[in-house]
Amino acid sequence: MEKTQTRLYPEDQAKVDRFISSGTNATERNSFRPLKLMLWLAVIIVILGVLSRVIGTFILG
Repeated sequence: MEKTQTRLYPEDQAKVDRFISSGTNATERNSFRPLKLMLWLAVIIVILGVLSRVIGTFILG
C-alpha cells in the first residue's frame, strides 16, 4: 500500500501517528437513548407551560 504525502518530517509524523493511535482523546460513552431525550424534553416543556400559567394567573392578574 502506498503512503500518502505529508508536509511533516518523518519524526514529526511518527509523533502525530503515535498520539492519534494512543486514544488520549477517546472517551467511553453511554449508548444514545432517544426516548429518554424525548421524555426530558416533554418534562421541560410541561414545566415551562405550568410556570407560564402561574405567572399569567398570579402576576399578570
